[in-house]
Amino acid sequence: MMRLRSANSVLFLVLAGFGAKSALAQTLTTLYTFSGNPATDGGEPIAQLVRDSAGNLYGTTFEGGGSCRRDHFGCGTVFKLDTANNETVLLGFPSTGKGDMPEALIRDTAGNLYGITYVGGGKNLGTVFKLGTDGKEKVLHNFQGQPLDGDHPTGTLLRDAAGNLYGTTGGGGIHDSGTVFRFHNGALTVLYNFTGNRDGAIPNGLVRDAATGNLYGTTFSGGTGCNSPGCGVVFRLRPDGGFKVLHSFKGVDGSNPFYFGGGLLRDNAGNLYGATKQGGLSSCSGGCGVIFEVSKSGVFSVLHKFSGPDGYGPNQGLVMDAAGNLCGTAVSGGSNNTCNGGGCGVVFKLDKAGTLTVLHSFSGADGSFPAAGLVRDSSGNLYGTTFGGPGTSCGNGQGCGTVFKLTP
Repeated sequence: MMRLRSANSVLFLVLAGFGAKSALAQTLTTLYTFSGNPATDGGEPIAQLVRDSAGNLYGTTFEGGGSCRRDHFGCGTVFKLDTANNETVLLGFPSTGKGDMPEALIRDTAGNLYGITYVGGGKNLGTVFKLGTDGKEKVLHNFQGQPLDGDHPTGTLLRDAAGNLYGTTGGGGIHDSGTVFRFHNGALTVLYNFTGNRDGAIPNGLVRDAATGNLYGTTFSGGTGCNSPGCGVVFRLRPDGGFKVLHSFKGVDGSNPFYFGGGLLRDNAGNLYGATKQGGLSSCSGGCGVIFEVSKSGVFSVLHKFSGPDGYGPNQGLVMDAAGNLCGTAVSGGSNNTCNGGGCGVVFKLDKAGTLTVLHSFSGADGSFPAAGLVRDSSGNLYGTTFGGPGTSCGNGQGCGTVFKLTP
């Protein structure tokens, strides 16, 4: 079974269509460019942003934040970007066992931030943490690994109305294939242990139906659709523990959904939307990825197969506008082949008729490798991050990344 055990393997996954149209009158603005300096900001943002009611943006970086056992750039940061585009490091992760490689954040109504770190903590297997409005960090849980509670949390947390936190780990649990967990009143409970077989392996993020309490998610591998280790599944987990595979990917309809923040999108009718990193057309090695839907009645549909010029490796964390159009990012591909010859990534829109429009192709000079999904404001502006560009610092040869705004 494929495991995600190191920073290099994580980044490999990240940096690894019909009917596409070119963009019409889209304006991309770079709001902030990271320097990678541990003393000032950070570098290599890889998870979806959070936006508050005042328009401030919050996010995480893999690099920066002070001295770190992993490398001289630091173990990562939590940052805030205000409406004047001033960046403030709210938390730097040092080499003191409090976490390393933070992923996506969530924010409660009081302004507290919650997140996970992929590694670090007491056993270097990842953590759940809280950053209060007073600026103080608290490690809520240190993961213990197999067979206890999982290791290497992935995706993003969910928070329900009662304050419970839900999430996934990519490994650990009874079968060392990952878990779904709940954090409640200071204690973590494993809700489901994946076996790595028909039910999938390496889950990565959740979406929740508030009315029923059902949780929905995807796994990177496992299932019955491909040869071992499988192409992944879409699943449902009920509050009573009942588990159901809604779809096993077969390769031609997508394979290996994975992301660092966001998750499936669920509309008001109960339909689910997501993306796979690979599968679909054979014009890319292993396929360029797909956008898919699982209807409320359980019918699976491929909405778009990427071909390379329209993107390669789409991310989950899609957003939907009032008209039902889906917007998202693909980590590479596009019309500019300046990033290792494979394209620097795109922002796209998929309309309800199934036509995909490339809203922006990154060039490297304006950022490269948008590795996370988008956040949308009430005016329709889209906000996101790029993992690289511009420049050559941060050790990836593509710069330390950006925060951007795309105005329709």
